[in-house]
Amino acid sequence: MPEPNSPLASSTLEYLRPMPARVSSPPKPRYWLHVLLLLATCFTTLVMGARMQYNFQHGQAALSFEDDGVPFFPANWAFSNPARLLGGVPFMTTLMLFFLAHEMGHYLYCRRYGVYATLPFFIPMPTPIGTMGAVILIRSPIRSRTALFDIGIAGPIAGFVVALAVLVVSLTWSKPMQAGLGAADYELGYPLIFHGVHRAVAAMGLLRGGASLPLDRMLLHPTAIAAWVGMLATSLNLLPGGQLDGGHIVFSIAPRAHKIVSRLTILILLPMAYYLWTGWFVWAVLLWLSSFRHPQVADWPRISGGRMWLALFALIMLVLTLTPAPMGHASLPEAVRQFRR
Repeated sequence: MPEPNSPLASSTLEYLRPMPARVSSPPKPRYWLHVLLLLATCFTTLVMGARMQYNFQHGQAALSFEDDGVPFFPANWAFSNPARLLGGVPFMTTLMLFFLAHEMGHYLYCRRYGVYATLPFFIPMPTPIGTMGAVILIRSPIRSRTALFDIGIAGPIAGFVVALAVLVVSLTWSKPMQAGLGAADYELGYPLIFHGVHRAVAAMGLLRGGASLPLDRMLLHPTAIAAWVGMLATSLNLLPGGQLDGGHIVFSIAPRAHKIVSRLTILILLPMAYYLWTGWFVWAVLLWLSSFRHPQVADWPRISGGRMWLALFALIMLVLTLTPAPMGHASLPEAVRQFRR
C-alpha cells in the first residue's frame, strides 16, 4: 500500500467474505498470475538492488539518488552491464526471501487448518526498494480462535526470523561512512533490534573498519536495507488493530477488546504522524477503515497455554521492530515546509 515518504508497503493478510455455502470446491488457482507477479517483482527488486550495490561500492548511501547519470529506476543501466545486474542479486534474494517467509507462514497454517487461501501475490513497483510487498487472500471461514491466532502470528514470526538472520550477516558486510559524505535521499531511523544487533556485532569485533561506529555513521550493505525493510514490515503488521496480523492476534485472545484496542492504536498513531512520520496517518486511516469488521469465529475454545506466551513474544517483536520515525525529516510540519519550498 503506498505511504507518504516511504517506499514500503506492508505485507498484510486480507480476509474476504466467506464464499456461498453452495460452492463445493475452491476456485482454481491462477498459478500463471502468481508466477508472473513473482518474476516481475524479482525484476524490479533486482534493478533497485543493482543501484544500491553500485552506491555502496562507490562510498554512497544505498538509498542515495544523487547521481544524475543514473535514472531513478535504472533498468537499462543495470542490464547494460552484467556485473551491475549481478550486484543486485543479494538485495533481491534477501528481500524476496523475507516476504516469501512471511506470506508462506500464513499460507501453511491456512493449509493446516483446512482454510482455503491463495498463494502469495507479490506486488512489483518501481519504488526505492522495487516492491510494495506481498499479500495472500483467504477465501473461506476460519472456524476457531485458535486457528485465527496461529494463522495471524505465523507470518510475523517467520518473517522476523529471516530478517534477523539477514541483519546479523549484513552488518558484518557494512562499512564506515566516509568523512563529509552527504545524507541519503531517505534518511533511515532504526528500531531497537538494529541497535542491539549492531552492539553485539561490534562487541565481537566483526564490524568492518575495526571501529564501533554508530549506525548513522555506517554505510549499510544493501542486504542490511532488506533487513530494515523486513523489520519495518513486521512492526506494521503487528500493530494491534484492524485486520492486520496484530489485530487478528488481539481478536483471537479478546474479541470484545478488539475495537477498543484498535481505536487506542489509532489515537497513538495520530500524534506520531504529526511529530515523527506522516506515514502513520495512512496506517491510522487503514486501521479505522478495517476496525469495523472482522472474520467471525467461534467463541470456544479460548486461547490459552503456550499461545499466550506466543502472544507475549509477538508484543516483544513489535517493540523490537517498531521504528517511530522510519524516515528522517518526515513529520507533518517538516512535510508542510518542504511542500511550501
